[in-house]
Amino acid sequence: MANFNNLELIIFDLDGTLVDSSIDITNALNYAVTPYGFKPLAVKDTISLVGEGLTRLIEKIMGNNNASIKDAALERFIGYYSEHLADFTRPYPGVMTTLEALGRYRKAIISNKREFLSRKLLEQLELIKFFDVVLGSDSVPEKKPSPAPIKKALEILGLAPRKAVIVGDSDFDIQAGKSAGVTTVAVTYGFRKRETLKDADFIIDRMDELLTLIQDA
Repeated sequence: MANFNNLELIIFDLDGTLVDSSIDITNALNYAVTPYGFKPLAVKDTISLVGEGLTRLIEKIMGNNNASIKDAALERFIGYYSEHLADFTRPYPGVMTTLEALGRYRKAIISNKREFLSRKLLEQLELIKFFDVVLGSDSVPEKKPSPAPIKKALEILGLAPRKAVIVGDSDFDIQAGKSAGVTTVAVTYGFRKRETLKDADFIIDRMDELLTLIQDA
């Protein structure tokens, strides 16, 4: 079982973990794909599709359409979404107070959202000040569930895996964490069903439970 005694770094996923971005992503997707004859997605549809990065998201929706159409839709998505990142997106309950209470720890974001979009969203929600490192899907050659971004964050901060924990809402976060040798904490309120999180070292239902978890360890 994991040990928090040597903990120095807490790595967070972004969408579905720190922020609920489902409405803004849905709006941007609909702006991107409806001109090509695709029916609008509901928020629940988006939640079931996100997690593997933007290019894969467009592919899932548009299927076997030719590459130029998918590229055009991708461009439309990025253009719209970058201007509407925080129309409806907000931190989940307890996130801000938890980040403030974790002041003595180093903190990193590892998202499968592109780095510039992740940074811009964190800036708009006034969360960027909490983080030492922000990595997106395009920051390293492989994205989660690969351990590569976690290893990159550890390398940047000069820390060993045993001194880190990753907190996320997806089996991708758990797989990446396990492969990188860091402790894994899953949150149940995000974009994935609880049963997909069963391999995590710890499972919490609210972000502020992370404080209890670390303090009681």
